[in-house]
Formats: sequence, structure tokens, C-alpha cells
Amino acid sequence: QVQLVESGGGLVQPGGSLRLSCAASGSIVFIYSMAWFRQAPGKEREEIARISGNGEITYADSVRGRFTISRDNAKNTADLQMNNLNVEDMAVYYCYAHIRDNRNSALIYWGQGTQVTVSS
Repeated sequence: QVQLVESGGGLVQPGGSLRLSCAASGSIVFIYSMAWFRQAPGKEREEIARISGNGEITYADSVRGRFTISRDNAKNTADLQMNNLNVEDMAVYYCYAHIRDNRNSALIYWGQGTQVTVSS
């Protein structure tokens, strides 16, 4: 089985920074892509950053230039550095991974979510 565990959410003032981490564990053979999504109250879950297995990165327009996604393939982790946070960034953040496991199944996995609150 595969699990994704997130950490690093919390309360931050406008203009502040947070770093989210996601660790994948279990019967992992290969991780194709890892991404971060977020969902604010009353809104749909949206993808904000993605990094592929070969390191290609995409960002949503709303976070480009402020957020940075990175990945450590040896540790099966993906981080999201968030700078210059504003109230529009307040949401539950979810880690996503597309993983091939030792049964040769390629499945999508989600973390449990971590709350990011931006408030003065």
C-alpha cells in the first residue's frame, strides 16, 4: 500500500511564508508526477503546482512567482515553498501523486490535507 503524508500547514500573516512537505511511502516502484492542489471553502479543488518525474514544472497563474515546488526522488518527497502569502491563498492544501506500485498498478494517491490560514 501507498500513503502520502503532508506536513507544514498553519497560520501565517499576510506576506509571510510557509513550506509544505509531502512524503510518499509504501510499495512504490516509480512516482510519475507529484502535485499540490488546494481547496478553499465553497470552491472546487484546484491544481496549483506540478512536477513530473523528469522535473518538468507547471504552476497555476495564481501562484506563479510566489510558490516553488521541488521534489526529492530519492526520498519520494515533494515540497511547496509558499512566499508572499495572501488571504486568497487560505485553503486546505492536498498533496497528489501518480504512483506505480509493486503490483504494477499506476494509481492516484492523495494526502489527508493540511490547512493554511492567512490572517493578521
